[in-house]
Amino acid sequence: MTKTRFGIIGAGHIGSALARKLGELGYDVVLSNSRGPETLADLVDELGPRVTAATAEEAGAAGDVVVVTVPLKALAEVPVEPLAGKIVLDTNNYYWERDGRIPALDEGRATTSGLLQAHLPESKVAKAFNHILSSDIGTSGAPAGTPDRRALATASDFDEAAEFVARLYDEFGFDTVNVGPLSESWRVERDRPAYVVRQNREELEANLARAERSDAA
Repeated sequence: MTKTRFGIIGAGHIGSALARKLGELGYDVVLSNSRGPETLADLVDELGPRVTAATAEEAGAAGDVVVVTVPLKALAEVPVEPLAGKIVLDTNNYYWERDGRIPALDEGRATTSGLLQAHLPESKVAKAFNHILSSDIGTSGAPAGTPDRRALATASDFDEAAEFVARLYDEFGFDTVNVGPLSESWRVERDRPAYVVRQNREELEANLARAERSDAA
């Protein structure tokens, strides 16, 4: 069976760390940024032979699964048509200092992943890798069954997308806690108890449960 190919839109810290680890796991990765593939030449050389550079449109078209890991303020620039029908992993976080104020988020009427789902109505968006430091993505995993194994959360309106994230997390060395639909994904957003802390499954479940919508207001 042909192995999943990943397109990654965004080549910052998270995008680069994911590309590196995916390549190590034997996946082919097409990486893009907003400045053009020629600006990624040195990075893809460093990341290994399974990682190539392309435009965002090309990365979206090439990936069987696409990772969107861009600043939230750049959401409107994410190509729509090439991602139609595909599972899309959303690593986005809301940093109002960078992105500008977004009232729907400030007022608790939306989630970051919900905004991406609205932008990509024909895609199957799942929250993934938004609440882990980029430096931990390739270094803090452990085999399944390891005591105190680190856990990460996901959320999606599509079961197959959440299940894909769970399988991928396991390959990266993490347990999974499924938060439920995207409307609940605020529980793992910035400044909530589960955000960028090392936690096992039970600790993550507890942190998600005690999150309050007003925490980050």
